Amino acid sequence: MTAKLGLGQTIRSVTVSAPRPAASRQAPQGGMRKLGAALRFLMSLAALVGLALASPVAFSGTYPERGITLILPFAAGGTTDIVATTVAPLLEKELGQKIKIVSRSGQGGVTGTLELIKAPSDGYTLGMATVSTTGTNPAINKALRYNPLVDLTPIINIAATPNVLAVHPLFKAENFKQFLEELQRKPGKYSYASTGSGGIAHLQMEILKSVTKTNIVHIAFRGASPAIGDVLNGQVMVLLDNLPSSMAHLKSGRLRPLAVAAPKRLADFPDVPTFKELGLESVNRSAYYGLVGPKGLPKEVVRRLNAAVTEVLKHPDVRKKLQAHGAFILGGSPEDFHRQIADELAYYQREVDLLGLKFEDGVIN
Repeated sequence: MTAKLGLGQTIRSVTVSAPRPAASRQAPQGGMRKLGAALRFLMSLAALVGLALASPVAFSGTYPERGITLILPFAAGGTTDIVATTVAPLLEKELGQKIKIVSRSGQGGVTGTLELIKAPSDGYTLGMATVSTTGTNPAINKALRYNPLVDLTPIINIAATPNVLAVHPLFKAENFKQFLEELQRKPGKYSYASTGSGGIAHLQMEILKSVTKTNIVHIAFRGASPAIGDVLNGQVMVLLDNLPSSMAHLKSGRLRPLAVAAPKRLADFPDVPTFKELGLESVNRSAYYGLVGPKGLPKEVVRRLNAAVTEVLKHPDVRKKLQAHGAFILGGSPEDFHRQIADELAYYQREVDLLGLKFEDGVIN
């Protein structure tokens, strides 16, 4: 027997035998045949439905047929939000469907990532992946309940951004050398803001502290926007952040840049050295922002989304806006993105092991 399912699959030779009734309750032979046929039909139908429900989600060939939810693992207003909201309008046109952006911030991006991982692998719930969610948090947090190389489907890496170490204008340092001297004179007096425990800013600052033998207290926020807010009003004096979310405040003078994590000095801040120039190459790592889905996303869906985002990244307005925020356009294949995730995870795992860093209750020691 061959049966067609509504999920695009074919199941062959489903045979289910009905049980024999007890001798004391024998029915007439004709009625027995009818009863057996009915039972076989119902049990075969049940078997087909069970198999269909247990099967992976199949690609319909017309994806997407409805709107898509895009989960951001950080608060609105940060770099993840900037990248997503820059790309989303034109991606809607490419796909012909609406994209609903939702923020699920917390735990350095872990909260939103866990929600994505639990979503159906049908292409209608996607997420933004960052170094925090696929590199630093998995490297430092041994209790993390996901593996980025197993539990996520890479689609395309959209953009990379430098990170910047900045201070409130009242902080007594005009450059990085003076910054270190101030920390060394007053260990434990100052605090720094990050976008969440275990995130890239947190781990990079802890690496910096370990290498420079300084002591500055970590304060975790639920994203860049609230972190920057407390630095701007002087509640916290130091910030390590992705460049796009801090760019306007750096240009206006409300934040003072001391060092950047970038391949070379930035055109917008030519007098600010890279961490590599300062002898801190282990902190000189950029951030990335890519599109991912839950594991098991159909290849056809991945190809469709990758092609659509690739077209969006060619658009002059998108390129201009991302570059104005200090971002570098990436793009590439899903396989490229998988390699980038693997490389970043391996790098931070090596640094954590080399420095003997431990993560307990949101604190890195």
